[in-house]
Amino acid sequence: METISEKTGKKMSGFVALTLTFVYLAIDVYLFYIMVKLDEPLILIITLPMIFFTIFWNIGYMVIQPNDSRVLILFGKYNGTAKDDGFFWVNPFTQKRHVSLRIRNFNSDKIKVNDLHGNPIEIAAVVVWKVISPARAVFDVENYEQFVAIQAETAIRTLASEYPYDTNEGEKESLRSSPTEVADNLRKELQTRLEVAGVQIVEARITHLAYAQEIAQAMLRRQQAQAIVAARFKIVEGAVGMVQQALKDLSEKNIVNLDEERKAQMVNNLMVALVAESEAQPVINTGTIY
Repeated sequence: METISEKTGKKMSGFVALTLTFVYLAIDVYLFYIMVKLDEPLILIITLPMIFFTIFWNIGYMVIQPNDSRVLILFGKYNGTAKDDGFFWVNPFTQKRHVSLRIRNFNSDKIKVNDLHGNPIEIAAVVVWKVISPARAVFDVENYEQFVAIQAETAIRTLASEYPYDTNEGEKESLRSSPTEVADNLRKELQTRLEVAGVQIVEARITHLAYAQEIAQAMLRRQQAQAIVAARFKIVEGAVGMVQQALKDLSEKNIVNLDEERKAQMVNNLMVALVAESEAQPVINTGTIY
């Protein structure tokens, strides 16, 4: 598809045009005075067109505020874009389409979509965007604001299906654990889709992320189970290190010499004491260990 190339529109200073307006008014008044003084109705042939011309001349005025623009269209042809703020005048036949260059926010609705593993999730995002090419926003898409909304929702759905909700074994990135990477990919995806409309994506970030209600409780129990398993793993890992260090110190310092059977019994007792959820009850042995 052929895109419109942005160019600067031709315009005149509004104050110069306003000076010319006063000149035309003075000519109109003078002609009317001459007509009355000389009682010559034929002068109306000149006076009336001058009056209509003066009124039509005033249609060409426009005021452009900072971060604002006008797309100029003359007889159906793109005639340039006016982005400079100030008071200007253009050909009265020119159509002046207003396009704001200010930064805008788009808050998406909560969308239900399946993640990489097929789990239904709810996701929403905020998109910060602005128009950088008013001509493309006007001519290359039907309604650029609606186009941004539809493409943003499509990009969010696409992104959600490319990531799992949470990290599992062998997965480095997920929607929940990698917000920076996900936001960066969402911004790139949106920029690719909205390039045709002359829109620049300033920022895109997920604002809501949750499992869908029908699986939320099951996934919560799953997360709790994973957390318990991870905690148990750390406890066992620490306990093994403590037992290993205890046996090593007993042997190196010649505190007591244990055979393999007694070492196994000691390891068993220490592991039970260190890993058990309830507090271990000590038993004092006053006799021989054998």
